[in-house]
Amino acid sequence: MARRTKIIATIGPACSDEGTIADMIRAGMDVARISLAHTPLDTALDKHRRVRKVAAELGAVVATMIDLPGPMIRIGRTPREGIVLKTGSTVTLVGGNEESTAERIFVDYSHLIDDCDVGDRISIGDGEEVVVLVDSVRADQVTTTVISGGTLNGRAGVNIPFATNDLGAVTDADRRVVDRFVEEGVDIVSLSVKDGRELRDLGLEPHPRGPMLIAKIESADAVTELASIIEEASAILVARGGLGMQTPLAELPHLQKRIIRDCIAGGLPVITAGQMLDSMVAVPTPTRAEATDVANAVFDGTSGVMLSAETAIGAYPALAVAMAARIAETADDEFDHQGWATQVAELRMAGPDDDDATMITDAITIAAAQAAESVHVRAILCLSESGFTVRSMARFRPGAQILGCSTNERTVRQLASSWGVVPMLLETESLDYVERVRVAVNLAKREGHLAPGDLIGVAAGISRAARATDTFRLLRVT
Repeated sequence: MARRTKIIATIGPACSDEGTIADMIRAGMDVARISLAHTPLDTALDKHRRVRKVAAELGAVVATMIDLPGPMIRIGRTPREGIVLKTGSTVTLVGGNEESTAERIFVDYSHLIDDCDVGDRISIGDGEEVVVLVDSVRADQVTTTVISGGTLNGRAGVNIPFATNDLGAVTDADRRVVDRFVEEGVDIVSLSVKDGRELRDLGLEPHPRGPMLIAKIESADAVTELASIIEEASAILVARGGLGMQTPLAELPHLQKRIIRDCIAGGLPVITAGQMLDSMVAVPTPTRAEATDVANAVFDGTSGVMLSAETAIGAYPALAVAMAARIAETADDEFDHQGWATQVAELRMAGPDDDDATMITDAITIAAAQAAESVHVRAILCLSESGFTVRSMARFRPGAQILGCSTNERTVRQLASSWGVVPMLLETESLDYVERVRVAVNLAKREGHLAPGDLIGVAAGISRAARATDTFRLLRVT
C-alpha cells in the first residue's frame, strides 16, 4: 500500500537550494513550510518561488505553506549555527530584537522588565526548551541562571509565567505578509489562535479562492475553544512544543489524541508537529522513541507529520523526509481502516446537524466508505472544485486509494495536505457530471493509478456548484 500520511517539511537555511528541495520532494515532501518567525519576508518569498519552480520541473504536486509568527514572545535572531546555553551559566535578558548571543539574549517584548520577578522560571525554545531562573531584575535587564541548558536557533519562543501579552492572533505585520503571499498564490496559511474569531480577523477569502487556513493549537485556551476553531479553520496543527509549555506534560499525549479525533470527525485535516525526529538534526538516524512517536501519530489518525528543525537546520534534510515517509508508510499499512471509519461515522451521526449540505455529505460519505470496504474497490475517485468532497471522504481513512480530482490548480495543491489523497488536475471545462468522470478516469489510467477492469467508487456533487457531496456510485473501468 502506498503511503497515505502526508509529510510537511520546513524550508530553512539547510535546504533552501534547488537541489536539496528537489531531493526532499523525491523523498516524499508533500507540503513545504516556510516559517515567518525565522525568515525575513524577501527571503521567504524567494523560498516560495524556488519550491514552486522545482516542483513544476519535477511534475510534482507540492503545497506551499507559510507559518505566521503571530503574537508569541520571541528572542532576537540567533546566528545560523545557533547559540549554546550551558547549565549553570549566567544569561542576561534585555528588551529588543537584535541578534542574541549566549551571554545576552534579546527578547522582543516591551513588558519584559515589568513581567519578570526574582524566582521566575522562563522557558525558551520551540520544543526542547532551555530553562532559566531569574536572579535579579533591573531597570534595563533581567539577569538569569541557566538551570536546563541546550541550543537555541532562529527566533525561539519565550514563555514568561506571568506575561501580560494580550495581543490578538493577527498583527498588522502579519496582514502585510499574508497580502504579499496571497499575490504569490500561496496555498496554506497557518497561525496560532486562541479561538475561532481570531481566524476571521485575517480577512482572507474562503479557499480555494484564498489559501487554506490552518489553526495552530498551542495553548490551553485554544484547547478549550477547539469547537469554535474547528468551525472556522480549514485544518488544524497540533503544535506540541507550545502546547507542552502551557499544559501538564502528562496530559499532552491525551490532548493530541482528542484534538486529532475531534478535528477528523469534523472533516478537517490535522497535522502533528513538534520534535518528530529531532535527533536527526545532528545524526542520520532517529531514536527508537522518535520512530515510535511518528507511528503512533499515524495510529491516532493524523493527516500529516511536520518536520521543523530536522529539515530547516539539520544536517540531513532529505534523509529526514525519507525516514518520516518510510515510518509513516509502514504505520499506514498497519492502520485499522475499518475500525477508524466506524468510529468517525458514530461521531458524525451523534453530532449536531449543521445544515442540509453537511447532513447529505455525512450520509453519502459514510455510505461510500462502508461500500468501498465491502466490495474492495481499487480506488475512490472524488470530484471536487473546492476539495470539500475529497476531505470529507478522507476523514474515514478508507483502505482504497483516494484520487482527488479538481479543475482548480490551487485546490489540487491544497489537497496535497490531505491524508491518502493523490491530487489530480482535471483539464476540462465541461459541467456535465458524466464527462467529468470520464476525463478523471482516463487521467487516472494514464498516470498508472487505474487499469481496465478495476472496480472503483465515484463520489461527487452532481453539479460542479453543489455544496454537498450528494452522489456515490460504483463503476468498472473500461
